[in-house]
Amino acid sequence: MSTNIRINGDRLWQSLMRLAEIGATEKGGVCRLALTDLDREARDLFVSWCKDAGCTVTIDKMGNIFARRAGRDNSLPPIMTGSHLDTQPTGGKFDGAYGVLAGLEVIRTLNDHGAETQAPVEVVAWTNEEGSRFAPAMVASGVFGGAFDLDYALSRADTEGKTMGEELKRIGYFGDQEVGGRKVGAFFEAHIEQGPILEAEKKQVGVVQGVQGIRWYEIVVTGQEAHAGPTPMKRRKDALVGAARMVGHVNRIGLEHQPYACATVGMMQVSPNSRNTIPGKVFFTVDFRHPDEAILNKMDAALRKACEDEARAIGLSLDLKEIWYSPPVKFARECVSAVEGAAKSLGYAHMPIISGAGHDAVYLSRVAPTAMVFVPCEDGISHNEIENASKDDVAAGCDVLLRAMIERANAPA
Repeated sequence: MSTNIRINGDRLWQSLMRLAEIGATEKGGVCRLALTDLDREARDLFVSWCKDAGCTVTIDKMGNIFARRAGRDNSLPPIMTGSHLDTQPTGGKFDGAYGVLAGLEVIRTLNDHGAETQAPVEVVAWTNEEGSRFAPAMVASGVFGGAFDLDYALSRADTEGKTMGEELKRIGYFGDQEVGGRKVGAFFEAHIEQGPILEAEKKQVGVVQGVQGIRWYEIVVTGQEAHAGPTPMKRRKDALVGAARMVGHVNRIGLEHQPYACATVGMMQVSPNSRNTIPGKVFFTVDFRHPDEAILNKMDAALRKACEDEARAIGLSLDLKEIWYSPPVKFARECVSAVEGAAKSLGYAHMPIISGAGHDAVYLSRVAPTAMVFVPCEDGISHNEIENASKDDVAAGCDVLLRAMIERANAPA
């Protein structure tokens, strides 16, 4: 097979823009939460495109969609690529969708050139990568990779009490295939960087070496509701004051472990949420990230001590739970080298990079050699309706993906 074939950048871009119409927002972004009717519509479109490309489509019990293009030797494990179709509530056009449609474009390009690969090639759309409707994130690829139990994942509920299992059945994507338990020759994921490094360094391709570790917490602070007027300041057990001090510590802990640490409080619920009642209960979340597990453990210990100290000082009760831990990941050398070699041979300016965000590739790395391809996004902005990437950059990343996958698909067994 010629290694000089290139993807159709116009077709890839048009597919991205067509998919972005499903759940389009007024500000130019996308709101397509996992397992909603809009997610079903996006899935249906992707499946139709895969079938048009001659793929065999299967769906597993987590709703993960697999589209396979046959190889010369279909007994070989597939070379897989993909990402996700769900978005944040105020998401953009490229996060996740790019990785899925880049994989589809690889298959379309192989078809255009009548090119055969030794091993089959497969593109997958993973369910609920974002974790914005159902926590934790990446739960379906996590079941595939053996990190989560199937029953646990299907029982995850949104804020209205609807479970993933119920919603998969409702939208018609509760498949009959078992989740995981099969060999994968290699997994590649193309993605926008979601950060500013590639753009600042004027690099078109990021060769991802691994993913930093992530800890997610849910914290409930309980005090005592009381009237805002008659209750003296010194007699109050204000849950929001305690929570606010804890939020300050979250930020401090992140700053104390630079240059790589990130610390975020992204969600907060105050009860009873009345303007003239002292808050009696506050729920909030914490997101810690760092590429070094030892430092991430130090951040964990610091958070627990700070929250306990602040609760004790005001006379509050504290319920702090870690709900998810994804350890730092180092990707497989042979797959990273395939990405690096592809970028170099195509003449794209590239650099090694560590992913600051979690991706489905994290859990695939538990069961298959894995690597990722990053392309820049404008001003490093993601999880935002103004998220943007250039047509040339997404085409470049897809060309790197194509070449890396061809190499692995034709590698000696």
